[in-house]
Order: sequence, then structure tokens, then C-alpha cells
Amino acid sequence: MVKVLMIEDDLELAEIITNYLKSFDIEVESYDSPYLGLSTLEMKKDFELLILDLTLPEIDGLELIPKIRNVSEIPIIISSARDDILDKVMGLERGADDYLPKPYNPRELQARIKAILKRTASTNAAQLPEEQTTNNSAFFIKDDDMQISFKSQTLSLTLAEFDILKLLIQRNGAVVAREDFIYSSDHIEDDSSLKNIDVIISRIRNKISKIDDSKTYIKSVRGIGYQLI
Repeated sequence: MVKVLMIEDDLELAEIITNYLKSFDIEVESYDSPYLGLSTLEMKKDFELLILDLTLPEIDGLELIPKIRNVSEIPIIISSARDDILDKVMGLERGADDYLPKPYNPRELQARIKAILKRTASTNAAQLPEEQTTNNSAFFIKDDDMQISFKSQTLSLTLAEFDILKLLIQRNGAVVAREDFIYSSDHIEDDSSLKNIDVIISRIRNKISKIDDSKTYIKSVRGIGYQLI
């Protein structure tokens, strides 16, 4: 599940956003105190994105952004009723990644979260040459052709299957959360359930086993996701 930190003093709005995003497997931890939110960010390192209001008690959100950047490079979406262009420019110049003026539909916020996390995943993913193996030398990726070969045989993959297997290969044996597959792919609907990921993984396993059924190359990690072994 994607973990998001929210600093928002409108408790009713925070509850609406929290409940809405939960249906997309996004867990929101919300604070109405900016300093408490900041200290939580310093202590917990598992947040993937921060939603920040500007008009806050204790300190203005624009003043808080540099303090956030001193402790974290977490992506920031400003969520504010202030529509002055200067606020927008200052927020982005100080390190925010997006600015969403209130009022807005929570569906738009979810779409922006997905877009930012997808860019982040793309930036952080291992950069492979056009054709190269990973630690598991059985797999080769050809990005230009959107093909993956296994033991010198090209796998017949759908676009979603290609995205999922490619991410597993790029992670070089690291565990990939189910949510990461959704947010890193352009070919999986953002409202897809985690069960849909399990179904796609099952199809990939079946295709790999037709070439080599001596072992399971994609291992399930209970409660988290999958890893390539």
C-alpha cells in the first residue's frame, strides 16, 4: 500500500481525502499541526508523497517547504484554496512538485498522485541499456521493441505483462510491492485491484514455465508483492 503524509488543518477535508484514497490502496496519515507533520516525516521514512496545505496554524505552508526539503526529497503536492499566482510560483520554486487549487475533485488528486509516483519510480528505477541482462542472466529486455526474452526465447507478453516483468527485472531481486506495479505502468488502470496484479503475475509465470518449469522464477512475498529470483 502506498503511504502518503498529509498536513492539512481542515479535518473534514482530510477525512474525505483519507477515505477516498483508501479505495485506491493509498494510506493517508494526516496531521493538522505542521510541526508535528514535519517531525513525523523525519522519524518515518516510508512515506512516498506529501500533501501540503498552505494556510496552516503555527507556520505558513510556503515557509514549511524549505524545512521539509532539509530532511527529505519526498514529492510534495500543494493543496490550497489560495489561488494567487505568486503562491503557486513560490511553492514550486521552493521545492513542491505540483499545485492543486481547492476546491477539487478527489479523483483529480488521486490522478496527480499516480502521475508523480510514476515519474518517481521511473527516475529511481535501474537504468538498463537497450538490451542487457540483470543479475538473473536468463532475462533480456529490449525496450525499443517492448520485448523480453527468457533463455534466448522471446516471451509473448501483453503491454501490462511487459511492464510488470520489466520492473521485476530492473529491481534485480528486490521485492516489488503490488502497488508499485500499478503506479509504474501506463497499461494498468489506476483503479485496478491488487488481485488483478496477482492474475497478471500468474499469466507471466505460466509463460515462463513453458520454457523452463524447473523452478518458480517469480516468488510471492506475503503481504507485500513479488520478487524475481
